[in-house]
Amino acid sequence: MLNRRILRVKAFKVLYSYAENPDLSLKEVLAALDASCQASRDLYLYMLALIPALTREASRRIEAARGKFNPTEEDLHPNLKFVRNCVSALLEQDPDFQRILEQKKFSWEQNDAFIHNLYETLKTRPYYTAYMADEKQTLPADAALWKQVFQQEFEDDGALAAILEDASILWTDELPYILNVCIGSLEEMARTGRWNLPPLYQSEVLSARGKKVDDDRAFVRALVSAAYGRFAEYDALVAGSVSKWDRDRLYTTDIVLIALGLAEAETFPEIPVKVSINEYVEISKYYSTPKSHGFVNGLLDRLVKERMAQGIIQKSL
Repeated sequence: MLNRRILRVKAFKVLYSYAENPDLSLKEVLAALDASCQASRDLYLYMLALIPALTREASRRIEAARGKFNPTEEDLHPNLKFVRNCVSALLEQDPDFQRILEQKKFSWEQNDAFIHNLYETLKTRPYYTAYMADEKQTLPADAALWKQVFQQEFEDDGALAAILEDASILWTDELPYILNVCIGSLEEMARTGRWNLPPLYQSEVLSARGKKVDDDRAFVRALVSAAYGRFAEYDALVAGSVSKWDRDRLYTTDIVLIALGLAEAETFPEIPVKVSINEYVEISKYYSTPKSHGFVNGLLDRLVKERMAQGIIQKSL
């Protein structure tokens, strides 16, 4: 589930917390890192739970229409394709999925207004109309419908963003990545006819396929531990590399990113320097100032080269 790009983002967030609160112990920082990683899978589960929740909303609407004093012909004989979609049934009947939701107390019932509005929006979409017009009901077709819902309805939904922010601060900025994970699960369900809980780390997926890869959890914990232990050194190194005037203009986000880049270059000889630098430059584009990516790129590149010349950084590649 979690690849190294998003693990580096999580490392940045927990190290930034430490930079803002130096009283945090390494144990506390690593605990925050583990919690952040687990929260990603929680968000994945919460978003998948929208499928049966929205299906139940459609079913309630149909039953309410049938019970009207003067129901129309359409009320009495509705198109039941959506309420009978195979993906929702699969999740509703999966004991593992339901057990996890119950353990975590994940439910959309308290957000019934959002579910109501989402269903109203869905009925206006051309892809939904086309789906309902096709009389055939198959798992691949139903999964394809939900893929379109996850691709088109959620990423820029302000109401959903507010719900997720209220539910967990650890879900901030996670939604776009997790939507792709949900889409991957829908594709797998279409192929296999069942749901499986994705492994938390991408290395677990690759290892299960017989590939020899380094453990991603060990990687990110070692990265954070190294950056935490040498943060004061890296902070002083960055400050000493800029003019006195520029020193007062340094952003904590940039210092943290450069510290992580240096820690990664020093701790993982098998990772090419260019890869490490590019990763933190990309993160800076989203989490720092508009000009930060140039600053992070230039200074990190210079400091890495200096430390390679000093023998502090040694690369196997």
